[in-house]
Amino acid sequence: MGPIKNKIVRQQLYLKELQRRKKEKLEKRKDRAKEEEKEPEKKAARLAENVPETIESKRVYDETVLQDEPDEEVQAEIQDDEFAAYFNEERRFPKLLVTTSKRASRKCYDFASELLDCFPNAEFRKRTGNIEIHEIAEAATKRGYTDLIVLNEDRKQTNALTLIHLPSGPSFYFTLSSIQSAQEISNHGRSSGHIPELIINNFSTRLGLTVARAFQSLFIQQPQIQGRQVVTIHCQRDFLFFRRHRYDFRERSNRPDGIGTGLQELGPRFTMRLRMVQRGIWDNKKGEVFFESNAGEESDRRKFWL
Repeated sequence: MGPIKNKIVRQQLYLKELQRRKKEKLEKRKDRAKEEEKEPEKKAARLAENVPETIESKRVYDETVLQDEPDEEVQAEIQDDEFAAYFNEERRFPKLLVTTSKRASRKCYDFASELLDCFPNAEFRKRTGNIEIHEIAEAATKRGYTDLIVLNEDRKQTNALTLIHLPSGPSFYFTLSSIQSAQEISNHGRSSGHIPELIINNFSTRLGLTVARAFQSLFIQQPQIQGRQVVTIHCQRDFLFFRRHRYDFRERSNRPDGIGTGLQELGPRFTMRLRMVQRGIWDNKKGEVFFESNAGEESDRRKFWL
């Protein structure tokens, strides 16, 4: 088509070539379908080879990835970590304190209120004066709280969450994004006050296990199933997606038993990204950093920490 000087003629020839290739491709697919119908093993072999590549499948090898079979070393570590008392039923009923950064806006307080509705046995205390986080943690420990959540705000936007396990840590710093309140979710439901079931999904490394155990320790171990409420924290590519739903049962005439199931979202919904883990109580200046991942410094999209 290069030597043809007329632009319109070149376009017509190009379109005809595209149509020819499309027709040829369709004929090949039809012939292959007929052949595979006679020999199903060929289709099975083709599908086995034709596996699409994803970022997850290209994941950089991490020696801390947990295996299906329990590792004795990992089991020994979690039996003696900071959350062992909760899983050994010594502290079966967690008590959570939620507060904010200094001089927070109404929007941050509203988000804190929605968090209180998600976590059983949680209380909110407004942060006043120049009291620091370590002072709040010390006072909360004396009053029997097992965990502390501090919501951070920047330019009247809630942008971070610090989770501190009391009395001696560890502390987790998450950035927040895509926050939606219950009122912003279409067809949302209302919570009933029952203790929810917790689903922790796709935490596959040793660090991920620690983060998962930190979230598990915020919930009472015996959910009230009659409430049909479930909180899900799903990890995908180091993003933690927080969702809360209620199981919904409705009449369905097209079902043999006449009952259909579904999910009704209760809210809120938001996304977290782990940026730092410190041993002990959170300290911006002198804290012992165990893990750190700064925003914008990820050198390899195939490297995941959780």
